[in-house]
Amino acid sequence: MVFEGRVLSVRVDPVRAKSGPGIREVVVRPGAVAVVAENSRGEVVLIRQYRWAVGKHLIEIPAGLIDDGESPEEAARRELAEETGYRARQWSLLSSFYTSPGYSTEQLFLFHARDLTLGEAEGDPDEEISVEHWEKNRVRKALASGQFSNGILLVGLLWWLSPPGLVGQDLA
Repeated sequence: MVFEGRVLSVRVDPVRAKSGPGIREVVVRPGAVAVVAENSRGEVVLIRQYRWAVGKHLIEIPAGLIDDGESPEEAARRELAEETGYRARQWSLLSSFYTSPGYSTEQLFLFHARDLTLGEAEGDPDEEISVEHWEKNRVRKALASGQFSNGILLVGLLWWLSPPGLVGQDLA
């Protein structure tokens, strides 16, 4: 381990490749969740958040890290409530995938949330978030124009626009 931070660590692993010995730098991150939340009008709940790493506001779906001792579903419920104020009565696990397996251990669990009720958002004090509601035609136009630049958002929205039953498992 060459670096240990609050939300990630970096380790250097020795490897044996076809060309001989080498090293791989690996970003170690806890699991994460993201939520495609759909309201009763058939709109997707998006957030606009300032991202310091890229120096601009991005449109995203609610997402965040899984806390120690928390299940992915518990984390998804918490993140949706914290970032948007919404709670959902119906949850489906859509998929899980590695966000960037070439250098990171982070596995993301993608959920679909429906039957929403609005409460109070309780976001982290250092987050600058505004909530937006987008209908499918607006999402299609934004996708076609290249407006979105967040990979997790792209996966979530492309699922949302796909035919029903493509992936997912309803949760109790």
